[in-house]
Amino acid sequence: MQRTADKVLTDIVDYVLDYSITSDLAWSTAHYCLLDTIGCGLEALTYPACTKLLGPIVPGTVVPNGAKVPGTAYQLDPVQAAFNIGAIIRWLDFNDTWLAAEWGHPSDNLGGILATADWLSRTAVAMGKPPLTMKAVLDAMIRAHEIQGVIALENSFNKVGLDHVLLVKVASTAVVGRLMGLTRDELVNALSLAFVDGQSLRTYRHAPNTGSRKSWAAGDATARAVRLALMARTGEMGYPSVLTAPVWGFYDVSFKGQAFRFQRPYGSYVMENVLFKISFPAEFHSQTAVEAAMTLHAKLMETGRRAEDIRHIRIRTHEAAIRIIDKKGPLHNPADRDHCIQYMVAVPLLYGRLTASDYEDAVAADPRIDRLRDTMECVEDHQFTADYHDPEKRSIANALTVEFNDGTVWDEVVVEYPIGHKRRRDEGIPKLLEKFRTNLARVYARKQADTVLGLSLDFARLIGTPVHEWVDALAHV
Repeated sequence: MQRTADKVLTDIVDYVLDYSITSDLAWSTAHYCLLDTIGCGLEALTYPACTKLLGPIVPGTVVPNGAKVPGTAYQLDPVQAAFNIGAIIRWLDFNDTWLAAEWGHPSDNLGGILATADWLSRTAVAMGKPPLTMKAVLDAMIRAHEIQGVIALENSFNKVGLDHVLLVKVASTAVVGRLMGLTRDELVNALSLAFVDGQSLRTYRHAPNTGSRKSWAAGDATARAVRLALMARTGEMGYPSVLTAPVWGFYDVSFKGQAFRFQRPYGSYVMENVLFKISFPAEFHSQTAVEAAMTLHAKLMETGRRAEDIRHIRIRTHEAAIRIIDKKGPLHNPADRDHCIQYMVAVPLLYGRLTASDYEDAVAADPRIDRLRDTMECVEDHQFTADYHDPEKRSIANALTVEFNDGTVWDEVVVEYPIGHKRRRDEGIPKLLEKFRTNLARVYARKQADTVLGLSLDFARLIGTPVHEWVDALAHV
Protein backbone atom coordinates (compact mmCIF):
# COMPACT_ATOMS: atom_id res chain seq x y z
CA MET A 1 0.00 0.00 0.00
CA GLN A 2 1.16 3.52 -0.74
CA ARG A 3 -0.31 5.13 2.39
CA THR A 4 0.18 4.17 6.03
CA ALA A 5 -2.73 2.09 7.25
CA ASP A 6 -4.47 2.59 10.59
CA LYS A 7 -2.52 0.96 13.41
CA VAL A 8 -5.54 -1.12 14.47
CA LEU A 9 -5.44 -2.82 11.06
CA THR A 10 -1.67 -3.37 10.99
CA ASP A 11 -1.61 -4.69 14.56
CA ILE A 12 -4.17 -7.35 13.62
CA VAL A 13 -2.24 -8.30 10.49
CA ASP A 14 1.08 -8.46 12.37
CA TYR A 15 -0.53 -10.75 14.95
CA VAL A 16 -2.15 -13.01 12.36
CA LEU A 17 1.00 -13.40 10.30
CA ASP A 18 3.79 -13.29 12.88
CA TYR A 19 2.59 -14.44 16.30
CA SER A 20 3.50 -17.97 17.37
CA ILE A 21 0.91 -19.74 19.53
CA THR A 22 2.81 -21.58 22.27
CA SER A 23 0.19 -21.87 25.01
CA ASP A 24 -0.74 -25.49 25.69
CA LEU A 25 -3.86 -24.25 27.45
CA ALA A 26 -4.94 -22.34 24.35
CA TRP A 27 -4.45 -25.37 22.11
CA SER A 28 -6.32 -27.74 24.42
CA THR A 29 -9.15 -25.26 24.95
CA ALA A 30 -9.43 -24.75 21.19
CA HIS A 31 -9.76 -28.53 20.82
CA TYR A 32 -12.70 -28.61 23.23
CA CYS A 33 -14.15 -25.48 21.65
CA LEU A 34 -14.14 -27.11 18.21
CA LEU A 35 -16.05 -30.13 19.48
CA ASP A 36 -18.56 -28.07 21.43
CA THR A 37 -19.16 -25.64 18.58
CA ILE A 38 -19.80 -28.37 16.01
CA GLY A 39 -22.06 -30.14 18.48
CA CYS A 40 -24.14 -26.98 18.89
CA GLY A 41 -24.54 -26.85 15.13
CA LEU A 42 -25.71 -30.45 14.98
CA GLU A 43 -28.39 -29.82 17.60
CA ALA A 44 -29.66 -26.86 15.59
CA LEU A 45 -30.30 -29.18 12.65
CA THR A 46 -33.29 -30.55 14.58
CA TYR A 47 -35.03 -27.16 14.28
CA PRO A 48 -36.89 -26.46 10.99
CA ALA A 49 -36.68 -22.70 11.56
CA CYS A 50 -32.93 -23.11 11.16
CA THR A 51 -32.74 -25.72 8.41
CA LYS A 52 -35.07 -23.75 6.11
CA LEU A 53 -32.24 -21.21 5.71
CA LEU A 54 -29.58 -23.77 4.76
CA GLY A 55 -28.29 -25.02 1.44
CA PRO A 56 -27.15 -23.26 -1.76
CA ILE A 57 -28.60 -19.93 -2.83
CA VAL A 58 -29.78 -21.59 -6.04
CA PRO A 59 -31.41 -24.92 -5.10
CA GLY A 60 -29.60 -27.97 -6.40
CA THR A 61 -26.24 -26.28 -6.82
CA VAL A 62 -23.25 -28.46 -5.92
CA VAL A 63 -19.74 -27.01 -6.01
CA PRO A 64 -16.87 -29.32 -7.03
CA ASN A 65 -14.26 -29.26 -4.26
CA GLY A 66 -16.64 -27.05 -2.29
CA ALA A 67 -16.95 -27.02 1.49
CA LYS A 68 -19.35 -29.43 3.14
CA VAL A 69 -21.79 -28.49 5.88
CA PRO A 70 -21.60 -30.88 8.87
CA GLY A 71 -24.72 -32.94 9.43
CA THR A 72 -26.06 -32.26 5.93
CA ALA A 73 -25.50 -33.37 2.36
CA TYR A 74 -24.66 -29.84 1.17
CA GLN A 75 -21.40 -29.06 -0.62
CA LEU A 76 -21.20 -25.35 -1.31
CA ASP A 77 -18.93 -22.50 -2.28
CA PRO A 78 -16.97 -21.30 0.78
CA VAL A 79 -19.02 -18.12 1.21
CA GLN A 80 -22.38 -19.88 1.36
CA ALA A 81 -20.88 -22.76 3.34
CA ALA A 82 -19.62 -20.23 5.90
CA PHE A 83 -23.15 -18.87 6.26
CA ASN A 84 -24.60 -22.36 6.67
CA ILE A 85 -22.06 -23.46 9.26
CA GLY A 86 -22.18 -20.13 11.08
CA ALA A 87 -25.97 -20.18 11.23
CA ILE A 88 -26.23 -23.65 12.74
CA ILE A 89 -23.47 -22.89 15.25
CA ARG A 90 -25.27 -19.82 16.62
CA TRP A 91 -28.88 -20.84 16.19
CA LEU A 92 -29.60 -22.14 19.69
CA ASP A 93 -27.42 -19.68 21.64
CA PHE A 94 -25.45 -22.64 23.03
CA ASN A 95 -21.89 -22.02 21.79
CA ASP A 96 -19.10 -20.27 23.67
CA THR A 97 -19.24 -16.71 25.00
CA TRP A 98 -16.90 -13.80 25.71
CA LEU A 99 -18.04 -11.13 28.15
CA ALA A 100 -16.39 -7.72 28.32
CA ALA A 101 -17.29 -4.16 27.36
CA GLU A 102 -18.68 -5.92 24.27
CA TRP A 103 -19.95 -9.45 24.55
CA GLY A 104 -20.09 -12.01 21.80
CA HIS A 105 -19.45 -15.59 20.76
CA PRO A 106 -15.97 -16.08 19.29
CA SER A 107 -16.67 -19.58 18.02
CA ASP A 108 -19.04 -17.93 15.53
CA ASN A 109 -15.88 -17.46 13.47
CA LEU A 110 -15.66 -21.23 12.92
CA GLY A 111 -18.23 -20.87 10.15
CA GLY A 112 -15.77 -19.02 7.94
CA ILE A 113 -12.72 -20.88 9.21
CA LEU A 114 -14.01 -24.40 8.61
CA ALA A 115 -15.64 -23.59 5.27
CA THR A 116 -12.48 -21.94 3.96
CA ALA A 117 -10.13 -24.61 5.29
CA ASP A 118 -12.29 -27.43 3.89
CA TRP A 119 -12.50 -25.82 0.45
CA LEU A 120 -8.76 -25.09 0.39
CA SER A 121 -7.96 -28.63 1.53
CA ARG A 122 -10.13 -30.26 -1.15
CA THR A 123 -8.78 -27.94 -3.81
CA ALA A 124 -5.20 -28.69 -2.82
CA VAL A 125 -5.75 -32.44 -3.05
CA ALA A 126 -7.42 -32.06 -6.44
CA MET A 127 -4.28 -30.26 -7.63
CA GLY A 128 -1.95 -32.92 -6.20
CA LYS A 129 -0.84 -30.73 -3.29
CA PRO A 130 -0.84 -31.49 0.45
CA PRO A 131 -4.15 -30.78 2.24
CA LEU A 132 -4.60 -28.49 5.21
CA THR A 133 -4.78 -30.27 8.54
CA MET A 134 -7.05 -29.62 11.48
CA LYS A 135 -4.15 -27.96 13.27
CA ALA A 136 -4.66 -25.02 10.88
CA VAL A 137 -8.30 -24.84 11.94
CA LEU A 138 -7.44 -24.76 15.64
CA ASP A 139 -4.72 -22.18 14.99
CA ALA A 140 -7.22 -19.95 13.17
CA MET A 141 -9.76 -20.40 15.97
CA ILE A 142 -7.28 -19.23 18.61
CA ARG A 143 -6.41 -16.16 16.54
CA ALA A 144 -10.03 -15.30 15.72
CA HIS A 145 -10.99 -15.64 19.38
CA GLU A 146 -8.15 -13.32 20.30
CA ILE A 147 -8.95 -10.62 17.75
CA GLN A 148 -12.65 -10.52 18.56
CA GLY A 149 -12.12 -10.79 22.31
CA VAL A 150 -9.27 -8.31 22.76
CA ILE A 151 -11.09 -5.60 20.80
CA ALA A 152 -14.20 -6.35 22.86
CA LEU A 153 -12.42 -5.89 26.21
CA GLU A 154 -12.49 -2.10 26.16
CA ASN A 155 -14.80 -1.17 23.29
CA SER A 156 -18.58 -1.33 23.57
CA PHE A 157 -20.29 -1.50 20.21
CA ASN A 158 -23.69 -2.14 21.76
CA LYS A 159 -23.59 1.29 23.42
CA VAL A 160 -23.52 2.92 19.99
CA GLY A 161 -26.24 0.59 18.71
CA LEU A 162 -24.04 -1.77 16.70
CA ASP A 163 -24.13 -5.53 16.99
CA HIS A 164 -21.13 -7.57 18.10
CA VAL A 165 -21.15 -9.57 14.86
CA LEU A 166 -19.09 -6.70 13.45
CA LEU A 167 -16.20 -8.26 15.38
CA VAL A 168 -16.97 -11.69 13.91
CA LYS A 169 -16.62 -10.19 10.45
CA VAL A 170 -13.33 -8.50 11.33
CA ALA A 171 -11.80 -11.52 13.07
CA SER A 172 -12.96 -13.97 10.40
CA THR A 173 -11.64 -11.74 7.62
CA ALA A 174 -8.19 -11.73 9.21
CA VAL A 175 -7.87 -15.46 9.80
CA VAL A 176 -9.50 -16.75 6.63
CA GLY A 177 -7.34 -14.31 4.70
CA ARG A 178 -4.30 -15.89 6.32
CA LEU A 179 -5.58 -19.36 5.38
CA MET A 180 -5.94 -18.20 1.77
CA GLY A 181 -2.35 -16.98 1.75
CA LEU A 182 -3.04 -13.27 1.45
CA THR A 183 -0.03 -11.00 1.57
CA ARG A 184 0.37 -8.45 4.34
CA ASP A 185 -1.00 -5.65 2.15
CA GLU A 186 -3.89 -7.81 0.95
CA LEU A 187 -4.83 -8.60 4.55
CA VAL A 188 -4.83 -4.92 5.45
CA ASN A 189 -7.04 -4.27 2.44
CA ALA A 190 -9.44 -7.05 3.44
CA LEU A 191 -9.74 -5.75 7.02
CA SER A 192 -10.39 -2.24 5.77
CA LEU A 193 -13.20 -3.61 3.61
CA ALA A 194 -14.72 -5.25 6.69
CA PHE A 195 -14.80 -1.97 8.58
CA VAL A 196 -16.01 0.14 5.66
CA ASP A 197 -19.07 -2.12 5.30
CA GLY A 198 -22.36 -1.05 6.77
CA GLN A 199 -22.59 -2.76 10.15
CA SER A 200 -25.49 -4.65 11.71
CA LEU A 201 -27.72 -2.77 14.12
CA ARG A 202 -28.70 -4.46 17.38
CA THR A 203 -32.36 -3.95 16.51
CA TYR A 204 -33.05 -7.67 16.28
CA ARG A 205 -31.74 -8.37 19.81
CA HIS A 206 -34.00 -5.97 21.70
CA ALA A 207 -37.68 -5.44 22.38
CA PRO A 208 -39.91 -4.71 20.61
CA ASN A 209 -38.01 -6.20 17.64
CA THR A 210 -36.28 -9.26 19.10
CA GLY A 211 -36.21 -11.89 16.40
CA SER A 212 -34.54 -14.83 14.73
CA ARG A 213 -31.98 -12.73 12.84
CA LYS A 214 -29.87 -12.87 15.99
CA SER A 215 -29.52 -16.59 15.30
CA TRP A 216 -28.10 -16.17 11.78
CA ALA A 217 -26.43 -12.76 12.00
CA ALA A 218 -23.05 -14.24 12.89
CA GLY A 219 -23.31 -16.70 10.01
CA ASP A 220 -23.93 -13.74 7.74
CA ALA A 221 -20.92 -11.92 9.22
CA THR A 222 -18.47 -14.80 8.88
CA ALA A 223 -19.68 -15.46 5.32
CA ARG A 224 -19.16 -11.81 4.43
CA ALA A 225 -15.64 -12.13 5.80
CA VAL A 226 -14.86 -14.97 3.40
CA ARG A 227 -16.27 -12.91 0.53
CA LEU A 228 -14.13 -9.88 1.41
CA ALA A 229 -10.97 -11.96 1.80
CA LEU A 230 -11.58 -13.47 -1.63
CA MET A 231 -12.02 -10.00 -3.10
CA ALA A 232 -8.78 -8.80 -1.52
CA ARG A 233 -7.03 -11.85 -2.97
CA THR A 234 -7.86 -10.57 -6.45
CA GLY A 235 -5.98 -7.36 -5.72
CA GLU A 236 -9.05 -5.25 -4.85
CA MET A 237 -7.93 -2.05 -3.18
CA GLY A 238 -8.36 -1.20 0.48
CA TYR A 239 -9.01 1.95 2.50
CA PRO A 240 -6.06 2.49 4.83
CA SER A 241 -7.61 5.16 7.07
CA VAL A 242 -11.02 3.52 7.23
CA LEU A 243 -11.11 4.00 11.00
CA THR A 244 -9.47 7.38 11.48
CA ALA A 245 -10.47 9.41 8.42
CA PRO A 246 -12.14 12.65 9.60
CA VAL A 247 -15.90 12.80 9.07
CA TRP A 248 -16.06 9.69 6.85
CA GLY A 249 -14.13 7.14 8.93
CA PHE A 250 -15.60 4.47 11.19
CA TYR A 251 -14.74 6.32 14.39
CA ASP A 252 -16.58 9.50 13.40
CA VAL A 253 -19.49 7.83 11.63
CA SER A 254 -20.16 4.86 13.90
CA PHE A 255 -18.24 5.20 17.17
CA LYS A 256 -19.10 8.72 18.36
CA GLY A 257 -15.66 9.99 17.40
CA GLN A 258 -13.86 7.74 19.85
CA ALA A 259 -10.84 5.64 18.93
CA PHE A 260 -10.61 2.01 20.00
CA ARG A 261 -8.90 1.38 23.32
CA PHE A 262 -6.88 -1.73 24.12
CA GLN A 263 -6.21 -3.44 27.43
CA ARG A 264 -3.62 -5.91 26.21
CA PRO A 265 -1.72 -7.02 23.09
CA TYR A 266 -2.92 -9.98 21.03
CA GLY A 267 -1.79 -13.39 22.25
CA SER A 268 -3.93 -16.34 23.34
CA TYR A 269 -5.68 -14.88 26.39
CA VAL A 270 -9.21 -15.08 24.99
CA MET A 271 -9.19 -18.76 24.07
CA GLU A 272 -7.62 -19.58 27.44
CA ASN A 273 -10.41 -17.76 29.28
CA VAL A 274 -13.41 -18.31 27.01
CA LEU A 275 -16.71 -19.33 28.59
CA PHE A 276 -18.47 -22.51 27.49
CA LYS A 277 -22.22 -22.91 27.64
CA ILE A 278 -22.35 -26.44 28.93
CA SER A 279 -25.56 -26.96 30.86
CA PHE A 280 -28.04 -24.42 29.52
CA PRO A 281 -28.75 -22.83 26.11
CA ALA A 282 -29.25 -19.41 27.66
CA GLU A 283 -27.82 -15.93 27.18
CA PHE A 284 -24.63 -16.08 29.20
CA HIS A 285 -25.36 -13.31 31.67
CA SER A 286 -28.13 -15.58 33.00
CA GLN A 287 -26.16 -18.83 33.24
CA THR A 288 -25.44 -18.55 36.97
CA ALA A 289 -29.02 -17.44 37.63
CA VAL A 290 -30.29 -20.58 35.91
CA GLU A 291 -27.91 -22.72 37.95
CA ALA A 292 -29.17 -21.04 41.13
CA ALA A 293 -32.76 -21.66 40.01
CA MET A 294 -31.97 -25.34 39.53
CA THR A 295 -30.71 -25.47 43.12
CA LEU A 296 -33.90 -23.81 44.31
CA HIS A 297 -36.04 -26.25 42.30
CA ALA A 298 -34.32 -29.15 44.07
CA LYS A 299 -35.07 -27.51 47.41
CA LEU A 300 -38.71 -27.05 46.40
CA MET A 301 -38.91 -30.76 45.68
CA GLU A 302 -37.24 -31.66 48.98
CA THR A 303 -39.48 -29.42 51.09
CA GLY A 304 -42.76 -29.99 49.31
CA ARG A 305 -43.10 -26.32 48.48
CA ARG A 306 -44.47 -25.18 45.14
CA ALA A 307 -43.19 -22.51 42.77
CA GLU A 308 -46.75 -21.25 42.60
CA ASP A 309 -46.49 -20.26 46.29
CA ILE A 310 -43.63 -17.80 45.65
CA ARG A 311 -44.51 -14.15 46.27
CA HIS A 312 -41.23 -12.45 45.35
CA ILE A 313 -37.89 -13.34 43.79
CA ARG A 314 -34.96 -10.96 44.09
CA ILE A 315 -32.27 -11.38 41.43
CA ARG A 316 -29.05 -9.73 42.59
CA THR A 317 -26.99 -9.35 39.45
CA HIS A 318 -24.47 -7.32 37.44
CA GLU A 319 -25.10 -4.26 35.29
CA ALA A 320 -24.72 -5.98 31.92
CA ALA A 321 -27.43 -8.51 32.79
CA ILE A 322 -29.85 -5.74 33.68
CA ARG A 323 -29.06 -3.86 30.48
CA ILE A 324 -29.45 -6.88 28.19
CA ILE A 325 -31.86 -9.43 29.63
CA ASP A 326 -33.98 -7.77 32.34
CA LYS A 327 -37.21 -7.87 30.39
CA LYS A 328 -40.83 -7.24 31.38
CA GLY A 329 -44.00 -7.66 29.36
CA PRO A 330 -44.96 -10.07 26.57
CA LEU A 331 -42.35 -12.32 24.97
CA HIS A 332 -43.20 -12.98 21.36
CA ASN A 333 -40.90 -15.78 20.18
CA PRO A 334 -38.00 -18.06 21.25
CA ALA A 335 -35.48 -15.32 20.45
CA ASP A 336 -37.33 -13.02 22.85
CA ARG A 337 -37.45 -15.64 25.60
CA ASP A 338 -33.80 -16.71 25.57
CA HIS A 339 -32.85 -13.09 26.25
CA CYS A 340 -35.14 -12.67 29.28
CA ILE A 341 -33.56 -13.52 32.64
CA GLN A 342 -36.97 -13.82 34.28
CA TYR A 343 -38.09 -16.46 31.78
CA MET A 344 -34.79 -18.33 32.14
CA VAL A 345 -35.22 -18.44 35.92
CA ALA A 346 -38.92 -19.32 35.88
CA VAL A 347 -38.61 -22.42 33.67
CA PRO A 348 -36.06 -24.27 35.86
CA LEU A 349 -37.94 -23.28 39.01
CA LEU A 350 -41.04 -24.94 37.58
CA TYR A 351 -39.58 -27.84 35.61
CA GLY A 352 -36.06 -28.44 36.94
CA ARG A 353 -34.57 -27.97 33.46
CA LEU A 354 -33.82 -25.45 30.73
CA THR A 355 -33.42 -26.83 27.23
CA ALA A 356 -33.66 -25.28 23.76
CA SER A 357 -37.19 -26.61 23.37
CA ASP A 358 -38.26 -24.75 26.51
CA TYR A 359 -38.21 -21.50 24.53
CA GLU A 360 -40.80 -22.78 22.09
CA ASP A 361 -44.47 -21.77 22.21
CA ALA A 362 -45.68 -25.04 23.74
CA VAL A 363 -43.76 -24.47 26.97
CA ALA A 364 -44.14 -20.69 26.98
CA ALA A 365 -47.92 -21.13 27.01
CA ASP A 366 -47.74 -22.33 30.64
CA PRO A 367 -49.34 -19.41 32.55
CA ARG A 368 -47.23 -20.15 35.62
CA ILE A 369 -44.14 -18.86 33.81
CA ASP A 370 -45.47 -15.34 33.36
CA ARG A 371 -46.86 -15.33 36.90
CA LEU A 372 -43.40 -16.15 38.23
CA ARG A 373 -41.81 -13.55 35.95
CA ASP A 374 -44.07 -10.94 37.51
CA THR A 375 -42.70 -11.74 40.97
CA MET A 376 -39.09 -11.06 39.98
CA GLU A 377 -37.02 -7.96 40.65
CA CYS A 378 -33.51 -7.40 39.26
CA VAL A 379 -31.15 -5.37 41.44
CA GLU A 380 -27.59 -4.44 40.51
CA ASP A 381 -24.81 -5.44 42.89
CA HIS A 382 -21.92 -3.09 42.18
CA GLN A 383 -19.36 -5.64 43.38
CA PHE A 384 -20.79 -8.19 40.94
CA THR A 385 -20.37 -5.59 38.20
CA ALA A 386 -16.79 -4.85 39.24
CA ASP A 387 -15.91 -8.56 39.35
CA TYR A 388 -17.48 -9.01 35.91
CA HIS A 389 -14.98 -6.53 34.46
CA ASP A 390 -11.98 -7.63 36.57
CA PRO A 391 -9.59 -9.44 34.16
CA GLU A 392 -8.42 -11.71 36.98
CA LYS A 393 -11.94 -12.79 37.94
CA ARG A 394 -14.27 -12.33 34.94
CA SER A 395 -17.16 -13.58 37.06
CA ILE A 396 -20.78 -13.60 35.86
CA ALA A 397 -22.47 -13.64 39.26
CA ASN A 398 -26.16 -13.93 40.05
CA ALA A 399 -27.92 -14.50 43.35
CA LEU A 400 -31.56 -15.47 43.96
CA THR A 401 -33.63 -14.84 47.08
CA VAL A 402 -37.09 -16.40 47.29
CA GLU A 403 -39.93 -15.17 49.51
CA PHE A 404 -43.15 -17.20 49.85
CA ASN A 405 -46.72 -16.08 50.36
CA ASP A 406 -46.59 -17.10 54.02
CA GLY A 407 -43.65 -14.74 54.64
CA THR A 408 -40.96 -17.44 54.65
CA VAL A 409 -37.69 -16.26 53.06
CA TRP A 410 -35.08 -18.79 51.98
CA ASP A 411 -31.38 -18.12 52.21
CA GLU A 412 -29.97 -16.49 49.11
CA VAL A 413 -28.42 -18.84 46.54
CA VAL A 414 -25.30 -17.28 45.02
CA VAL A 415 -23.41 -18.58 41.97
CA GLU A 416 -20.43 -16.44 40.89
CA TYR A 417 -18.87 -18.58 38.15
CA PRO A 418 -20.82 -20.76 35.70
CA ILE A 419 -19.71 -24.30 35.02
CA GLY A 420 -18.28 -23.21 31.66
CA HIS A 421 -15.86 -20.77 33.32
CA LYS A 422 -12.09 -21.28 33.32
CA ARG A 423 -12.21 -21.62 37.13
CA ARG A 424 -14.48 -24.66 36.76
CA ARG A 425 -12.75 -26.37 33.80
CA ASP A 426 -12.11 -29.65 35.64
CA GLU A 427 -15.79 -29.88 36.45
CA GLY A 428 -16.95 -28.64 33.07
CA ILE A 429 -14.93 -30.54 30.46
CA PRO A 430 -16.41 -33.99 31.17
CA LYS A 431 -19.88 -32.46 30.83
CA LEU A 432 -18.81 -30.68 27.64
CA LEU A 433 -17.73 -34.01 26.12
CA GLU A 434 -21.00 -35.56 27.23
CA LYS A 435 -22.83 -32.71 25.47
CA PHE A 436 -20.80 -33.42 22.31
CA ARG A 437 -21.69 -37.12 22.36
CA THR A 438 -25.37 -36.28 22.90
CA ASN A 439 -25.36 -33.92 19.94
CA LEU A 440 -23.67 -36.47 17.67
CA ALA A 441 -26.39 -38.94 18.55
CA ARG A 442 -29.07 -36.48 17.42
CA VAL A 443 -27.86 -36.65 13.81
CA TYR A 444 -25.76 -39.77 13.21
CA ALA A 445 -26.21 -43.49 13.52
CA ARG A 446 -23.97 -45.14 16.11
CA LYS A 447 -21.30 -46.23 13.61
CA GLN A 448 -20.83 -42.77 12.13
CA ALA A 449 -20.87 -41.12 15.55
CA ASP A 450 -18.13 -43.52 16.69
CA THR A 451 -16.08 -42.63 13.61
CA VAL A 452 -16.36 -38.92 14.42
CA LEU A 453 -15.42 -39.54 18.04
CA GLY A 454 -12.41 -41.58 16.97
CA LEU A 455 -11.14 -38.75 14.78
CA SER A 456 -11.99 -36.00 17.24
CA LEU A 457 -11.29 -36.87 20.85
CA ASP A 458 -7.56 -37.55 20.60
CA PHE A 459 -5.81 -34.21 20.17
CA ALA A 460 -2.69 -35.60 18.48
CA ARG A 461 -4.75 -37.54 15.95
CA LEU A 462 -7.09 -34.63 15.29
CA ILE A 463 -4.44 -32.03 14.51
CA GLY A 464 -2.83 -34.35 11.95
CA THR A 465 -6.11 -35.17 10.19
CA PRO A 466 -6.70 -33.45 6.82
CA VAL A 467 -9.54 -30.97 7.15
CA HIS A 468 -11.61 -32.48 4.36
CA GLU A 469 -11.37 -35.96 5.88
CA TRP A 470 -12.65 -34.71 9.23
CA VAL A 471 -15.48 -32.84 7.56
CA ASP A 472 -16.31 -35.88 5.41
CA ALA A 473 -16.78 -37.88 8.61
CA LEU A 474 -19.36 -35.28 9.69
CA ALA A 475 -21.27 -35.24 6.38
CA HIS A 476 -24.78 -36.63 6.40
CA VAL A 477 -24.85 -40.13 4.92
